[in-house]
Amino acid sequence: MSYTDNIRPYVEAEINLAEQAHAAGNSSKAFTHLENAHVLGQNSTRLHVRTHWLMLRWSVRERQWRELLGQLLRIVGATTKTAVGLVPTGNTGGANVSPFKPMPVKPELAEIMERARNAPL
Repeated sequence: MSYTDNIRPYVEAEINLAEQAHAAGNSSKAFTHLENAHVLGQNSTRLHVRTHWLMLRWSVRERQWRELLGQLLRIVGATTKTAVGLVPTGNTGGANVSPFKPMPVKPELAEIMERARNAPL
């Protein structure tokens, strides 16, 4: 199995938590879960683009126009740059940070990523 296959369930879990937070009316918590999904999935083009798409949807629902513009640019970047490894590790993916800035990875996410990298093939 590939890193993408191994990390996908964790990305999906964060997306599900984001949907639950949104349904409960907690948009801030929803976005935090999308950021976690972004950190986990940013080395997979499909998961990376999907997370930015969900962030774009969040920005429309929340009427966060700066975020919407940022996500449009990030979708293009994720589509064209992920496959060649141009992703800043730990970047949370929101428009509030530079798309080029590496960031520290939360310990719990770093542990998940390490397990996904080292899972038996």
